Amino acid sequence: QVQLQETGGGLVQAGGSLRLSCAPSRRSSSLYQRAWFRQAPGKEREFVAAINWIGTNTEYADSVKGRFTISRDNAKNTLYLQMNSLKPGDTAVYYCAARSASAALMTTARDYPYWGQGTQVTVSS
Repeated sequence: QVQLQETGGGLVQAGGSLRLSCAPSRRSSSLYQRAWFRQAPGKEREFVAAINWIGTNTEYADSVKGRFTISRDNAKNTLYLQMNSLKPGDTAVYYCAARSASAALMTTARDYPYWGQGTQVTVSS
């Protein structure tokens, strides 16, 4: 069973930046497509960003476009989420997710079988 581990969460003031990282316990062809989701208290888990295996195709939620950047370093087997211009509305637990390769980038949580335990991001006003 592959496990994912997120790091990099924390408390930051509005307008600040954070970078999240996610690494799996081992390499696997089941992890070709990677994504970030987030869940705020009392809300459903929502899509943030996704990236394909070679990093040439990305997709973002409208709420984070222009502020967040998803990237990956396959040599290090690590996924990243650079978050800039953070807003209090970005406060949530952020989860990395993975699945096998597909023709299109998936943006629904149910399409990802592998998940990390999440890292808390809190943005103060």
